[in-house]
Amino acid sequence: MKGGVARRRPARMPIIETRELRKVFYGVKRAPGALGALRTLFSRERTERVAVEGISMALEAGELVGYIGPNGAGKSTTIKMLTGILVPTSGSIKVAGLVPYRERKKNARNIGVVFGQRSQLYWDLPLVESFELLRAIYDVPPARYKENLAAFSELLEMDEFMHTPVRQLSLGQRMRGDFAAAMLHDPRIVYLDEPTIGLDVVAKEAIRTFIARVNAERGTTIILTTHDLADVERLCRRIMLIDRGRLVYDGEIERLKDQYGTHRTLIVELCDDNGTFEVEGAELESRTGAEVRLRFDRRSISADQLIRRVADRYCVNDVSLEEPALESIIRRIYVEGYAEPPPAELVPAPALH
Repeated sequence: MKGGVARRRPARMPIIETRELRKVFYGVKRAPGALGALRTLFSRERTERVAVEGISMALEAGELVGYIGPNGAGKSTTIKMLTGILVPTSGSIKVAGLVPYRERKKNARNIGVVFGQRSQLYWDLPLVESFELLRAIYDVPPARYKENLAAFSELLEMDEFMHTPVRQLSLGQRMRGDFAAAMLHDPRIVYLDEPTIGLDVVAKEAIRTFIARVNAERGTTIILTTHDLADVERLCRRIMLIDRGRLVYDGEIERLKDQYGTHRTLIVELCDDNGTFEVEGAELESRTGAEVRLRFDRRSISADQLIRRVADRYCVNDVSLEEPALESIIRRIYVEGYAEPPPAELVPAPALH
């Protein structure tokens, strides 16, 4: 500060920004039968399917965001527009200052992509030769290439199959190779489309650890689309929820849990399994021997209050609290639709007992 006037720090530009992004796919409505096909030649009735409808988003450099939604919601279409594969029907889009579909080559140098059901590796070549070809395509300096390859080989434990043809690799090994291939040229942004689909528990954990380290240590911006919400909970603080082409939620996972995960489960292990069990403020979800599961609304009673009530009436060995799963919350939103919470002053105060 000089002369008593503080200088305002310039606002950071988002690395990814879209405004009212829209994509419509057009087709021709075909009548059945031979006469219908002939009629279609002369009188074409056009159909349209809206895949993405008015999506606006802004991502800062270094964010790791979960982009989730049901099948057909528009996730992959959005990713294809961000990568420059598809041209938007309307709206604007910028990735690292570039319009992807206008500057595809420049955009390709900034991004890496991993598709869980497709591979960018060369099927008949040893894995290391696929990496060499990608090094040449992206013109990665030899020293940087060796440094990256050594780091990724260690992180993803690829040394034992580095010289194996890609077609002979297991799914988990191939996915590890695809992750390394996507990162060799130091992309600023990486799109991950179902990266852990079909993988076993060990392979999934290796991939998740790799994603977290790349994001934390290299500051790589990552968009993760997946149906495995364990990936999202493990890696992301922010999620964007898309449904029927529209962005219905953009914010922190914890805020979504607070809004929709209103009910928790208290698991109580009693000293014995005799007698009835009843406590005010909760409903009995199930009872198996000495284990009792109580479902309660956290807006009406706190976990501490409920535990005190149980302990006052029964002999208790142990208690534990089960939070609502993100999967159940997302499923509820798909079924009921998303609604913004009412203003704080309109929310009824929790009942005290």
